[in-house]
Amino acid sequence: MKRLPFRYLEPVPYAGLLDDPLLLVRVRPSGESLLFDCGQLHHLAKRTLKGIRAVFVSHAHMDHFMGLDTLIRHNHVSPKTIEIFGPPGIAGKVAAKLAGYDWNLTEPYWCTLLVHEVHADRLISFRFPGSEGFPALPHGEVPRRERTIYRNEFLQVEGELLDHKLPVLACRISERESFLVDTAKIATEGLLPGEWLRILKKRFYAGELAAPLRVLTPDGEAEVADAGKLFDRIRLAHTPATIGYLTDIGLSPENLAKAESLLTGVTLLACECSFLAADEEKARLSRHLCTSDLNLLLERLKPAFILPLHLSKSYIHRWDAVYQELVLPKGTRLIRLPPHVTPRPLLPCEMPRLAESD
Repeated sequence: MKRLPFRYLEPVPYAGLLDDPLLLVRVRPSGESLLFDCGQLHHLAKRTLKGIRAVFVSHAHMDHFMGLDTLIRHNHVSPKTIEIFGPPGIAGKVAAKLAGYDWNLTEPYWCTLLVHEVHADRLISFRFPGSEGFPALPHGEVPRRERTIYRNEFLQVEGELLDHKLPVLACRISERESFLVDTAKIATEGLLPGEWLRILKKRFYAGELAAPLRVLTPDGEAEVADAGKLFDRIRLAHTPATIGYLTDIGLSPENLAKAESLLTGVTLLACECSFLAADEEKARLSRHLCTSDLNLLLERLKPAFILPLHLSKSYIHRWDAVYQELVLPKGTRLIRLPPHVTPRPLLPCEMPRLAESD
């Protein structure tokens, strides 16, 4: 099986086509993960749950939010901070969840939740320290001058609010620029590989390129006045890979315009497709997408790969029909999910019978 063209990221769909939508994005160099939506999580291994550092909740409908309890259950006694991003009001909903439990046995090393409400013009943050029983403490407010809501040394996440009879958060996850050089271009510059490349790489990731650099030539060392300009000349052309996550939106001119602005040209588009074309009216009433809507989005966004998800359970006996109705634009390839990934619930007859020991 051919791996998708990601350098740092590994998208892992932990849900089947009919399951609650759930996308884990592993960050290979750090071993940590980001989680997009938070429905049923009981089937994730504990070490997977403990590796999650940030959660992006599209909205607080149960099938996108109920798993937060499971995430906290496996992380609350760890000395870490987990960030949670969601639409306006998400902090109050996190507070309500946490208030439903007793926290009388807290310890100083328990985890902290840092919850960010994504508004159109600002981020409002709240801190929930586990050492104090997870109270909701205001943690500041910053204006949004760009779409980026989260970043680390390997990636950035941009967010946009769309409509589902309430605000929903759509995301674009982009790998950060990589330090890649072309050996042929190095030779053209009259340079030899050496320790200066390691120094240049370190400066690249620190954002400190605009300074002199000692380089190696066939005649010995020389000084380049601007390392940034040298890197521009010897860098290997590379387009960072991207993931788009879009779920639970109605088809409207405003939603289409925002989706097109945020998600055009992503490498992988993970997108809901809740209804078949014949049930377009149901899609309109519930502010979801049907296959004809997704076809329109694909034509506009032109992703390299499309991962349909969140199909209505009313199609449980004909779930694969969604794949037959999709029309892929040139250059877009389909990724198919099985109907279910979550374990099947057990019946009483499948459990051991209680009996007195001999």
